Amino acid sequence: MSAAHKHHHDHATHQHRTPPVRSLYVVLALTLGFAIVEAAGGLWSGSLALLGDAGHMFSDSVALALAAFASWVARRPPSARHTYGFARAEVLAALVNSLLLLAVVIGIVVEAITRLQSPRPIPGMAVMAIAAIGLAVNILALLILSRGAEDINTRGALLHVFGDLLGSVAALMAGAVIYFTGWMPIDALLSLLICALILFSTLRLLREALQVLMEAVPLNIELNDVGQSLAAVPGVVSVHDLHIWTPASGAPALSAHVVVEALVDWMKTLAALRALLSARYGIEHVTLQPETREGIVSVAPLARMPRRAPRR
Repeated sequence: MSAAHKHHHDHATHQHRTPPVRSLYVVLALTLGFAIVEAAGGLWSGSLALLGDAGHMFSDSVALALAAFASWVARRPPSARHTYGFARAEVLAALVNSLLLLAVVIGIVVEAITRLQSPRPIPGMAVMAIAAIGLAVNILALLILSRGAEDINTRGALLHVFGDLLGSVAALMAGAVIYFTGWMPIDALLSLLICALILFSTLRLLREALQVLMEAVPLNIELNDVGQSLAAVPGVVSVHDLHIWTPASGAPALSAHVVVEALVDWMKTLAALRALLSARYGIEHVTLQPETREGIVSVAPLARMPRRAPRR
């Protein structure tokens, strides 16, 4: 069999940098441990800000455990069945985490509206003390996790921890206002404000995860601009069947058919195309097929794949 297409595959090695899984475990222990303390304090004081933050931290514990598991799976090497590796497990974890955050936000909003209609007495000093401890725990967790927050999975976990930090700030402010003024609605109002901030970031994360899973063009890359840049390289006549997608977060890939003036200069043209894609768009994983003006050129036969022996 002869091939009607000539392909050049450049599968660059990607350093998919993620924070050590140990960091996720440390943050998980901190988050889960204080969530139990905060939930107990919230039940005792009746503070919605504390209970909301505790519920958020419990959901974060699930999210962090999921992120740690996804980070471990993503480090597995590619296989004959999964040729891109398992890095997309981190994208799936980010998707689940964003959905968990949405559920937490909805729950807090419903309870906050109920509290606004029927405020309850809350011991402000106790709320302030518990919230201050929670703020210190969340700052420590944020510092540990932010050291490697480059992939979408870690950013999802970091978003959970940042939401916890905002919840602790809200609870601290609510406790202070209640202690010094006795105005109870501040507890629910600050909870609603924090929910709005968390919702904005969560929707952005959800959108990015869905973009990767749907193999859409990355949001920071314009398809037409890439096509025009490639067509402007010396020796290139035109570009068609251009596709850009993201097999895993932070590692865009590209494939295209490139019509060239002469196949003799293809290697030189290819080097220029690869340099352009890497420098201007950060695309390292490239598959380009050269063609001439007259059409697709027939080249040497492809190597035959060995056939498997029939199963008995």
